[in-house]
Parts: sequence; C-alpha cells; structure tokens
Amino acid sequence: IVGVLGYGGGVIGRYCDLPEEYPGVAHFHTVRINQTAGFYYTSSALRELMDIWDKYGSGLTNFHGSTGDMVLLGTQTDKLEAIFAETTAKGWDLGGSGSCLRTPSCCAGMSRCEYSCIDAMEICDTLTHKFQDELHRPAFPYKFKIKVSGCANDCTAAVARADMSIIGTWRDNIRIDQAEVKNYSKDMDIKSEVTDMCPTHCMNWDGSALKINDKDCNRCMHCINRMPKALRPGKDKGATIMLGGKAPIVTGALMSWVIVPFMKLEAPFDNIEDLIRKLWEW
Repeated sequence: IVGVLGYGGGVIGRYCDLPEEYPGVAHFHTVRINQTAGFYYTSSALRELMDIWDKYGSGLTNFHGSTGDMVLLGTQTDKLEAIFAETTAKGWDLGGSGSCLRTPSCCAGMSRCEYSCIDAMEICDTLTHKFQDELHRPAFPYKFKIKVSGCANDCTAAVARADMSIIGTWRDNIRIDQAEVKNYSKDMDIKSEVTDMCPTHCMNWDGSALKINDKDCNRCMHCINRMPKALRPGKDKGATIMLGGKAPIVTGALMSWVIVPFMKLEAPFDNIEDLIRKLWEW
C-alpha cells in the first residue's frame, strides 16, 4: 500500500515482482489527478501538469481512466509527495482510487449539447467540492462512483458504470413540430425507423401527423435523436436518480435501477446532496 500523507485515494501502488532484474520498474505507481467537469482544459494547464510528470514520473499518461481522472502511469515511492505538492500548488487535486468516493464525472452538458436537461457540469463540480473529504478520507468501506449525464443518451455510460447515475430528463410532453415531421417523411420511413422502434410503442404516424401518448413514453430519446428538428425534450426538466450500476469484467454490466423518477436539479443542488448523504447513512 502506498499513498500520500492524509489521503485515502489518488495513488495506486504498483511494484514489480522482479525488482532486481527490472530495476527501472521496481516501483511503477499510478497517480490519479481529479479531472475537470466535462473534461475541459486549457493547453497551458496541461503543459504545467505534464512538466511535473516529466520531472517526477515516466511521462506515460492515460486520458482518461474508466472512472474519470487523468491517469499518470509510473513513478517511484519517494517521488509521490513531491508530485502531490507541486500539482496541488498549481490548483489540481488527487483523484479517487481504492475504497473511497471516486472522482465524479459528467458529460459536456449544456456547454455543447442542445439535449441536456440539466447543467451536468455544474452538478458534477458542485458534488466534487461538497464531497471532497470523502474522496480522500474514505468514510465507507467500498468505492462509490457518481456520474452525471445531461440526457438519456447517457454519454458518460452512467447507467452501466456508476453506483449513482444522475440522468437528465423531462416530465411534461415531448415538443412536436408537425411541419418538420413531414419534412423528415420525405427522406425517411418514419414508421419503420422511428415509431416501430419506440420501446413502449407510444407513437403513431399516419402519414400526415405524428401522435405520442406521453403517459407511456419512457423518455428514451430515440425519436428525438432520429428527428432532432421535429422533436424536442419537454420544458419541465430535471433528472432521474438511479443506483447500483457497475461493470464487472466477468459477468458484464449490471444496469442501475430507478430510486427517484424525477427530481428538479437547480443550483445550489442541496436536494441531491441531501439524498446522497441519506443513502450513505443508510
């Protein structure tokens, strides 16, 4: 076990079984750096970080690990405190590893995506700062991952890979532009490509108008993805909260299950913070 003083996560200890034969990799520890929300970086910030890694590590990196985080591959035990000191001095922090809160991650959300129903980046950044102590000083006996996706397209694969999945959605009706639906019908077989593919069969296309039984709609986004000019998410937006997703190598992904069908998520996001704390206490 190897780490830096006061931190329960952020460094993964790696040792070679044959240090005398391969002294160059006798120690080859992995350092995880907390990524920014939406994976946005300035080139100058990345150069600063890489200068530190060239100074103390192998120079090998992985952008990003499956959990998130910038992964710096290969350094020695006596270099860890120096890496930690210089990266934190530049405003970075160690990421999550081991039995602790893993670094929360999210999609680009409203910064780039017109479908995003929640501010995924702001939610991710807020939760990271509010639970930073749990990230570094484990308060529970096993890892816990939080991923935020702005819509049901789930670009972070939260449903399959996060203990808590926060998925943007809406609870009113899908907005329809019938004129644009007719434009799509000129080059698309709407019945076979859209309505027949609806998982709840809540849609009907009679050749002149598209009708949706919104009570049966599960907001899967397929129809919106196929006809983005004609269909839009509703205006009453929030998130579905899910638990239990994980991706074990042997048995494959286990999908998370819904615990809160709809929750409004607006700054300062106290309601989701309260829910997380209650779940941990439970």
